[in-house]
Order: sequence, then structure tokens, then C-alpha cells
Amino acid sequence: MRMANRLVPAAYRQVLRVPGFRRLLAGESVSFLGDGLSVVAISWLAIQITEPDRAALVVGAAVAAYTLPAALGAAGLARWLSRVDPRRLVIANALLRAVTLGAAAACHLLGVLTPVLYVVLLALSSLLAAWGTAGTYTLVSALVPAEHRLAANTLLGTSQTTAIILGPPLAGVLVAVAGPAAVLAFDAATYLVLAAQLRRVPAPAVAGEDVPRTAGGFRILARRPQLLGLLALTAVFFFLYGPVEVALPLFIVDVLGRDAGFLGAYWAVFGVGALLGGLIAGTLRTLSPWPFAIAVIAGWGACLLPFGFTTSVWVTMAGMALGGIIYGPFPAFNVTLFQTAADPADLPAVLAARGSVMVAAAPIGAALGGPLVGRLGPADTLLASGAATVGLAALALLASALPLTAVRKGAFLSESDVEGHLPHRAA
Repeated sequence: MRMANRLVPAAYRQVLRVPGFRRLLAGESVSFLGDGLSVVAISWLAIQITEPDRAALVVGAAVAAYTLPAALGAAGLARWLSRVDPRRLVIANALLRAVTLGAAAACHLLGVLTPVLYVVLLALSSLLAAWGTAGTYTLVSALVPAEHRLAANTLLGTSQTTAIILGPPLAGVLVAVAGPAAVLAFDAATYLVLAAQLRRVPAPAVAGEDVPRTAGGFRILARRPQLLGLLALTAVFFFLYGPVEVALPLFIVDVLGRDAGFLGAYWAVFGVGALLGGLIAGTLRTLSPWPFAIAVIAGWGACLLPFGFTTSVWVTMAGMALGGIIYGPFPAFNVTLFQTAADPADLPAVLAARGSVMVAAAPIGAALGGPLVGRLGPADTLLASGAATVGLAALALLASALPLTAVRKGAFLSESDVEGHLPHRAA
């Protein structure tokens, strides 16, 4: 036991001593595994139920539908959900996912699943996704002391990247044995596990009917230009990533002539890299967010460039692995800054607003990725995505030469650090 404790950094040990967080992490880890399986299953089922000449368009629509409506849900439901107990937000999203994904799997097994019905069910499944994510990180903020939130966020991110490592290869096997619909049904079941686990997490006193309603999430963000700028940069980054989710499966099928198991292997090496990068970053205390974001964006874009020049499996897989290492620390650092800058009562609305932008950016890119793949082909689409991403980093670097905001100059990640660099919280 003592040897195990020595191998686990102190920041992680302290977070894992919080019972409510342990239950949250356990439930989310199971759900993340289901989503890791769906990385392969959603696109593969779309290919399976579609005519070959329309595959790129339907895959793009399916990938977008699995996440994009979350932006509409974040904005359209804010009036009713911004003060809901964050635990209930997570449960509601989990149950909606379970029902709709289960329905898609059942319809396919009954032989009645059309591309239109499939996209509609995926769209319904994602309606509360931004609120579910906001609920998760609001629970982290309520359950975990401020100085340990980076470690907590990193553990959640690590469980997600672990699912990317384990899920896609496992999905490749399960798709071959049972078909993509069965994998989608398993994903639905994992959300039921998450909902059951969340019932054991204590409800934090973050929101309630006795708390006066404040401005919406976007209006709160408008008071913090440093967060708004970082959000805008990240949104464009995710948008330029979107076509990758359409082009990569078709690169595997059309260019390499491989099957779903190979697609799982590509996502798995990315996940291994992201796991390593995230775990290392979780032990750090300070980081300047603006230069860090630029470095991550440039690095990920550069890792996509080889797809346009070679069909070597080893070279392109190495690019995905390195891209994972570079990207791995980014989500935890990003969300920690938002958790620290917002009042607890405002946090669900702020994180839902952030989530609506993040959730919308990549699917919009994926939806445009379908026509782009049809015009350029999958390899050149991956090259174009990488080149545009490197260009975004160059523009951000030029912008950083202008007078910097306080947050771009300063480090963050502990309450005392942030107070010196962020504007004082609005009443």
C-alpha cells in the first residue's frame, strides 16, 4: 500500500479521498468507456445504413448530430436549467442519452433505422450534453477544494482518454462480432450506470430557488474578456478539428483499405498520448494559459500534416500519438480556469455557455467535413485541417504581440494565484 501511495502523486491521492468525487469519477469512467466505443460505432453504423456515394455526408451528419444540438440545448433551456442542482443535470443528460441511443440500436435491430431517423435520434441524445458536462464540473468545483481542482479535472480527463485507448479497439472487435448497433446499445447502458452512480453523490448547495437569478452564462463571460478570448480561440481550434472525425474513418476505408479495428487503433494511439500528456500536466501548479493554448494548437495541427503526404501507417499513427501527448493537458487546464473565475452560483450557466460553444465548434466542422472530403478526399482534408490549425496558431501568436491582458501574462490554477491576475468577481 505504501509503495502504491508513493507511485500516485499527492495531488491525486488527496482528490481520491473525497467520497463524492470518487463516485462521480467511477460513474463518468464507465460512461466514457461507452463513448469510446461509440467513436467507432456511430460512424460505422452510418456507413452501414447508407449508400456508398452518400457515406461522407451521412457520417458527417451523424457525428455532428451526436454533439451539435447540445449548443441549442444550452441556450434554449438556460431559463429553466441554470439553477438546477448540478447532480440532476448529469442524471437527466445520462437518462436522455440512454433512451435515445437505445432506441437507435433497437430500430436497427428491427430493420427500420434509416439515415434520417438515425441522425434525429443522435440529435435528441445530445440535447442536454452541455448541461450534463456543466453539471459534472460544477460538482467537481463543489466537492473538491480549489487547490485540488486541476488534479480532479485531470483525473476526469484521464478517464476519458483511457476510454479512447480501450474503447475504439474494443469497438472494432465488437463491431466485427455483434455489429455497430450492439455497441451503441452498450453505450446506452453505460449512461444508466452513470445515472445510478450519481444518485449516491451528495447534492451540493450550489444552486437553488432561494438564490437570485443572475445574468446568463454568456453575459457573465462578457464581463471577463480574458476568458472570452480564450474561449473564442479554443472554439476555432475545435472547429478546425471537426473534419478529422469525418476524414479519418474514410482515410482508413478508402485510402488504406482497412476495417473498423484499424480505426480503433488510430484513436487508441491518440488516447495513449493524451493519457501521458494529461497525467504529467496534472502534477503541475502553474501555467500561462495563452502561450500554452497556442503551443497546443500549433502542435496538433503539425501532427496532422503527414496524412497529406504519406500512406504509411507507422508515420500517421505516430502523428496521432504525438498529437495526443500535445493535446492531453489542454482540457483540464482550460476548464480549471473557468471554474476558478466564476462564482459558484453562476458556474452551471457559465460552464453550459462554454460547453455550448465547445460542443458546437467541432460538430460544425464535422458537418462541413463531409462535403470537404467529397471534394478533396480524406487525405487532403486531413492535410487542410492541419495546415489551417497551424495557421490559427500563427495568427494567435501575432495577436499575442499586442498589449496582453492580465490573465495572459499570469499563471493560474490555485485560488491565490488567480486572484492576482483575474478581475475581481462581480457581485
